[in-house]
Amino acid sequence: MAHQKIIVLDFGGQYNQLIARRVRECGVYCEVKSYTTPTEEIRAMEPIGIIFTGGPGSVYDPKAPQADPGLFQLGVPILGICYGCQLIAHNLGGKVTAAQGDTAREYGKTETFFDTACRLFKGLPQRGITWMSHGDYMEKVPDGFSLTAHSEHCPNVAICDEGRGFYGVQFHPEVDHTENGTAMLRNFLYEVCGAKGDWTMGDYKQAAIRRVREKVGEGKVLLALSGGVDSSVAAALVAEAVGSQLTCVFVDHGLMRLNEGDEVEKAFSKWDINFVRVNAEALFLGKLAGITEPEEKRKIIGEEFIRVFEAEAKKIGRVDYLVQGTIYPDVIESGLGDAAVIKSHHNVGGLPDYVDFKEIIEPLRMLFKDEVRQLGRELGLPEYLVSRQPFPGPGLAIRIIGEVTKEKADTLRQADFIFRDEVAKAGLEGTMSQYFAVLTNLRSVGVMGDGRSYDHAVALRSVTTSDFMTADWTRIPYEVLDRVSVRIVNEVPHINRVLYDITSKPPATVEFE
Repeated sequence: MAHQKIIVLDFGGQYNQLIARRVRECGVYCEVKSYTTPTEEIRAMEPIGIIFTGGPGSVYDPKAPQADPGLFQLGVPILGICYGCQLIAHNLGGKVTAAQGDTAREYGKTETFFDTACRLFKGLPQRGITWMSHGDYMEKVPDGFSLTAHSEHCPNVAICDEGRGFYGVQFHPEVDHTENGTAMLRNFLYEVCGAKGDWTMGDYKQAAIRRVREKVGEGKVLLALSGGVDSSVAAALVAEAVGSQLTCVFVDHGLMRLNEGDEVEKAFSKWDINFVRVNAEALFLGKLAGITEPEEKRKIIGEEFIRVFEAEAKKIGRVDYLVQGTIYPDVIESGLGDAAVIKSHHNVGGLPDYVDFKEIIEPLRMLFKDEVRQLGRELGLPEYLVSRQPFPGPGLAIRIIGEVTKEKADTLRQADFIFRDEVAKAGLEGTMSQYFAVLTNLRSVGVMGDGRSYDHAVALRSVTTSDFMTADWTRIPYEVLDRVSVRIVNEVPHINRVLYDITSKPPATVEFE
């Protein structure tokens, strides 16, 4: 069955994949393509609509990404977001300039007023908060376009040419901070593009299984199983596709949470898969000795993972494919197209140049975390596994600031367990998206008993988010934080101070490193 399709053209912004996520939430299939994709290739995909994303450039800069004018001749609706809105104006006879002073230059939450006669804002309130991030201004709107939204400082917040189905907004409807942003995108999809809503996660499951089965054929597959949500869902999907051709290898690098290695082995011992556990703590800690730079830690761990898998593959016999649980946020933060690299992920940018497998298969690469969980449910995974909070591939190595040692890892394991234990006792797990402890490289003076101490500080981190592209720090009740702090300094040797991180993303990332 051929599904209706939206093409999201990527012009280099950091939040671009959120647009794709919102479109899929609305039941419409979409693919993200670079702005350099030839127009004829896009035409051949027969999209029902195109979305231009945001980006860091200025459309009047000759070096900035540009839209092929032929896109406007395809006869399909186009929605431009932020930079994408300015591209529409720039290409169709308008004029975009740098904003002067506070006039038309807006950042952050902005009260905005809408013309609800426009199909993009149909059925929505006439005023609301939008998330702005633009330093340029549409000084002249193209002929044939109407102004359909404004703010105190900017008269040209949204434009439309209803006849041709061209729409532009200066704000970001894809982020949670914009009120009714998803409803605006839904209006574009259903009111403008005529979407039927014919795509579901069940469809994705069937298509992904088919793709894996076709690619693998009679080959043998090795999967990196960490026991986290991503690798577990990837394991279930590939197992359904190729069954006994799959071997799952769990590499215990000595950087797991307390008792986690045993828990992973126990959970998967009941499954009809080939399960191999490799105890590689000494190997990984030896490679990390003396290393303090976080990117170097990630790359070392990424390469060692691959080398261990290669060694296991040789023991098993011929193995053709390696499966990894890479998901969209990993890809974005490692740099997608013209997007800036925030940090490399061990299963994306951290891979070595040479990998001794025919190909790496990443069946979840186009999914966000919540979609991965949905897919897991479609595959029949137990809820406790599907709902498990994320844990990074490099494990505690990127939660130990500075050099990684066994002693530090053991200390952090105990502190992290206490934090998670108290959160569970307070019944707060469902209110937090990710929470953990970090062993900082800060040492401070304290008083323990009747004596002076000079020991480590632990930082606690908890965030709430729907997409992991943006995240707010969690307002944990003081009494819970107090119990965590008292237990850690009393039960964990060499820690005399507990800190709580109240920084959201952005400007911070979820992890410290």
